[in-house]
Amino acid sequence: MLYYLILTIYVIVCLVLMLVVLLQQGKGGDIANAFGGGSSQAAFGARAGATVLSRATTICAVLFVVGAVVLGVMGNSQGSSVIGGRAPSAPTAPAGATQPGSTPPPAPAQLP
Repeated sequence: MLYYLILTIYVIVCLVLMLVVLLQQGKGGDIANAFGGGSSQAAFGARAGATVLSRATTICAVLFVVGAVVLGVMGNSQGSSVIGGRAPSAPTAPAGATQPGSTPPPAPAQLP
């Protein structure tokens, strides 16, 4: 039950993170800046103050990573696997081969 609650919250955090990233304004990295025609003040553009959207992005990104780790640990501890309940099968020998520990078949009788 707790796993599905955390999974639901994780999906909501993912959707909010996508929304917050898409709402942010670009940093002015158009084609003119790529070839040196833009008036950039630093290597990665001018430094702007942290806005509400950038802080929300940081918080959602941290929640995304923590949620992924928590869900990974919780999913691994339940032991639910596609082949978890299957026992390993004994290997089969090809036709005519002998199993280890068994006596070989008698040699065919030779005709005079």
